[in-house]
Amino acid sequence: MERKDIILDAVEKNKELVLNAERWLWTHPQTGYTEWQAHEYLASKFQQLGYEVIPAGNIPGFYTDVETGKKGPTLYIMGELDALDISNHKEAVDGMSHACGHHAQVSALLGIAAALKEDGMLDGMCGKIRLVAVPAEEMIQLDYRESLLQKGEISYMAGKVEMMRRGFFNERGLAVMIHTNTNNDGIEFKASLGYHGCILKTIKYKGVASHAGCAAHLGVNAEYAAMLGLQACNDLRETFVDSERTKFHPIMKGVQSSVNIIPDEMVVESYVRSKTLGGMIRENKKINRALAGAAAALGASVELHDRHGSSPEYHDKNLMELAEECCAKLVGEDKVEFTYDAWGSSCSDFGDITAVMPGLQFNAAGALGDCHSIHFTMTEPWRFCKNSAAAQLLIAYELLKNDAENAERIITNYKPVFESVDDYFKTVDSISLDCDAVKYNNDGSVLINFS
Repeated sequence: MERKDIILDAVEKNKELVLNAERWLWTHPQTGYTEWQAHEYLASKFQQLGYEVIPAGNIPGFYTDVETGKKGPTLYIMGELDALDISNHKEAVDGMSHACGHHAQVSALLGIAAALKEDGMLDGMCGKIRLVAVPAEEMIQLDYRESLLQKGEISYMAGKVEMMRRGFFNERGLAVMIHTNTNNDGIEFKASLGYHGCILKTIKYKGVASHAGCAAHLGVNAEYAAMLGLQACNDLRETFVDSERTKFHPIMKGVQSSVNIIPDEMVVESYVRSKTLGGMIRENKKINRALAGAAAALGASVELHDRHGSSPEYHDKNLMELAEECCAKLVGEDKVEFTYDAWGSSCSDFGDITAVMPGLQFNAAGALGDCHSIHFTMTEPWRFCKNSAAAQLLIAYELLKNDAENAERIITNYKPVFESVDDYFKTVDSISLDCDAVKYNNDGSVLINFS
């Protein structure tokens, strides 16, 4: 039998296990850093298969190692645990839904674990396969994550970054992950070169409340200051470097006040997205300058709170080529679409993995409706789970066979953004900012500090 047929047979043998998991996880959605139900369900299934589960600790998530018995690099294969808070989805549970298909990712991960227990599946490979269930990819509910950060329960907003800090990705290797794709064009696998990174921003304008009718002259309107700040940011857009495709997309959280009271606070949340880490950091400083300057113009104050969200996600072209060949073996060349110059402006913390090692996140069909929308549904869960599991297993074999010849070639030729995880953390830690950006002195001068 060809290797692809051995893999497909091993995956097919575990169809019931995988589909039961997909349905159970779909009906038990939880958002980032609260995914304990999914964690416990999957951990128990891994343990029933005979795996040792290494938990992340005080947050959901775990990994298990599949040893080949021979020395070599580590291949990280991941699935994400978290759902979205999208209460108007027709199948939402407690206001949450897996409207991005992460439940199917980790169901396929379980299928990979089960398939690797079948006879002969590790034959010819060296090194290690680490299967990782990761939390908190969706960058939502920032207030909750900030509360965890302030209590010292996490150090980073994004789950993969937090797991990097906890040593889950410290071994020399490379990484692969498959996300759901929503299309009806007959293409089974799609990939692009990469995606944006982002900085998370919480901006708190503070003014002075007063009666809007008879004492407006005594107030400082925080809403006006926020509006002026956002206009200043809009006026900066033409200064962004075109090739970096930087985006700033704020949302005003609303005034907690009455119509006859000058509002004394306005909270704004936003991302700064960019194709490069340098672009993110550079343009974010300009945006902070504009936000602070607007506050000073109206006599308001503003708190700036910046957090690292995710690094730009660059897919290794050598790994893309190997994965494309594997996918074509499984489903045929006409059903595989790998585009080596395409770039997306969405963000994922998988980008932080690619900042330190070769990585590839690509998509498999089986869902319809836009991701993150009320229309998302897994129309063909087995189509996704089967193809996802089989593709990653075939990629693992091609990487780790023949003394990991292909993996070693890819790792050796890869030029990471950072030479080490320590260097990476030094840079992303420098992004964090908490400051009162405007200070009014008694002599009438104003000090603006936005760094």
